[in-house]
Amino acid sequence: MKINIYFLIVGILSILFSITHAWNGQSAILLLIEATGVESTIKTTIFYVWHIISVENLVFGIAFLGMAFSKNQSRVKFAAWTIMSLIAARWLVLFISTLLRDITGIENLMVDSIAIIIYIGLILLGIRKGNT
Repeated sequence: MKINIYFLIVGILSILFSITHAWNGQSAILLLIEATGVESTIKTTIFYVWHIISVENLVFGIAFLGMAFSKNQSRVKFAAWTIMSLIAARWLVLFISTLLRDITGIENLMVDSIAIIIYIGLILLGIRKGNT
């Protein structure tokens, strides 16, 4: 059985991103917001929006792990393109929002941006490997 090593790596990374995103949210961001005088409905919205991203990463990770072991790599290509497009769109929203609201925050996005570029690159390599 051939394994798409790129999708395997992306799957593992996605699950790790999910865990670290949830952990960072719970231990830092969400605690900070909870300590403020922000209205309860806003706190709840920030809480679930934060965890939507964590769960998306987990689902993407599980999907890529499944795709890594798929016998017919050409059949999983559309799913990989779709997930990659969602990740790129998510990053674009983050980047543009930061530009519009606080341009000085761009520096804080550099590590995330590099990780996303590597992540997308690995997905592209996995798609390309599926073509061979």
